[in-house]
Amino acid sequence: MIFGIGIDLVEVARIDGILKKWDEKFTKRIFSGDEIIYCEKKAFPSMHYAARFAAKEAFLKCLGSGIWSGLTLKDVEVFNNRDGKPELKLHKKLKDKINGMGITGMYISISHTDNYATAVVVLEGPGA
Repeated sequence: MIFGIGIDLVEVARIDGILKKWDEKFTKRIFSGDEIIYCEKKAFPSMHYAARFAAKEAFLKCLGSGIWSGLTLKDVEVFNNRDGKPELKLHKKLKDKINGMGITGMYISISHTDNYATAVVVLEGPGA
């Protein structure tokens, strides 16, 4: 059964502006070391940061809670598996919360263009 669906859309130019202004202050607060390495290897890092930012926001929307509920965007990590498919890795506090909610599956889709990045996350578990 679907527990929650979240979607987010981010303007790449907005993330690019934040990166130019705040650089590591922003990236280290929002992204894991592996996410930073992944994005920085790309020809247009802003696009990939924007997609991962959208995925993190979409995930929190699935839970019906935002970053103000004690969770942070850094608690959710986006990575690509061996086949290149995006997946989510949850860190301790968030992993414990999800396990306590009975979530049995997490699904993510990410897309981006030069101007926008979007992500959809679906959580499977007990009905709401």
